[in-house]
Amino acid sequence: MIYLIISAVAAYLIGSINSSILISRIVSGKDIRESGSGNAGATNMLRTMGKKYAVITLIIDILKGVVAVLIARLAARYGGIEWGTYAAGALVCIGHCYPVFFGFKGGKGVATGLGVLLMWDWQTGLIVLAIAILLMALTRYVSLGSITAAVIFAIIEIIKLKGSIAESICVVVVAALLVWKHRANIDRLIHGKENKLGAKKEVKS
Repeated sequence: MIYLIISAVAAYLIGSINSSILISRIVSGKDIRESGSGNAGATNMLRTMGKKYAVITLIIDILKGVVAVLIARLAARYGGIEWGTYAAGALVCIGHCYPVFFGFKGGKGVATGLGVLLMWDWQTGLIVLAIAILLMALTRYVSLGSITAAVIFAIIEIIKLKGSIAESICVVVVAALLVWKHRANIDRLIHGKENKLGAKKEVKS
């Protein structure tokens, strides 16, 4: 259990290192959460600070998910619990959304979640990524692509896990977290008020 605990704590702390907040403070002296949509993520970085910093944020956030699962996988080899990789994936996403270093107000977990999904099951991860990109390209709604991908991945992965309770719970936690963090976006989508990618202004969520 000690390996599980260590990898779980490490995952949460890695998730809590929010790149968009750090980059925005270093570059502009401002907190990204006080600009644009108020979300600490790559999409808001794109709208407020440009493509360069959005790409850097995206890469770092994806790597957080990858590194957290890799640490858990390494711990499993030295006596940890196999489903610890799933627990780490869930906790790094929770850390990103509710970072202990930044007053528990972080991003929506999409990029970090992508890193986790690719580590859990890269084939399914690539499928849902393609679906998300297609939806975003057709509708220009980043939120719609993200939410749809999270739900589809959870359904496919739970089926593939064939009744593995602990792993399935972790998958559901990640998917539910992503949907929950997009609840304001869902409301705007329903009422036709969601901002499309490329829009100059965005309503705070």
